[in-house]
Amino acid sequence: MAYWLVKSEPDVFSWDDLVKAGKSGTAWTGVRNHGAKLHLMAMKKGERVLYYHSNADKAVVGIAEVVKEAYPDPTAESGPWVSPDIRAVEKLKTPVALADAKHDPVLKDMVLVNNTRLSVQPVSDAEWKHIAKLGGVKA
Repeated sequence: MAYWLVKSEPDVFSWDDLVKAGKSGTAWTGVRNHGAKLHLMAMKKGERVLYYHSNADKAVVGIAEVVKEAYPDPTAESGPWVSPDIRAVEKLKTPVALADAKHDPVLKDMVLVNNTRLSVQPVSDAEWKHIAKLGGVKA
């Protein structure tokens, strides 16, 4: 199983908004970066996703799950953009801040630490387990 991280500004679409979307989840729309698009296209149903609040919080705040694999993004006026559907699974008991991740030797190679601008990114098994532990949830 692959693991992922998606980023959203909490004032645009927060973890609480994802929770409100319910079990069926919501389309992850609006990604307009080709590298991030390739990651969206690689997501498989059932894979887990770290939910990261960018800008204000700069922290991983929850765990989501892919409930529908990528399909044409309904918000795209043109271009090859895609959107999977994701749903909230579990809120982290303790958010994992980017500032802390930058000083954690286990996370030193994490894409989030080295490329903070990419909105959708892969997460290694070791990174996933470590963030779950730091966040106080089961991996």
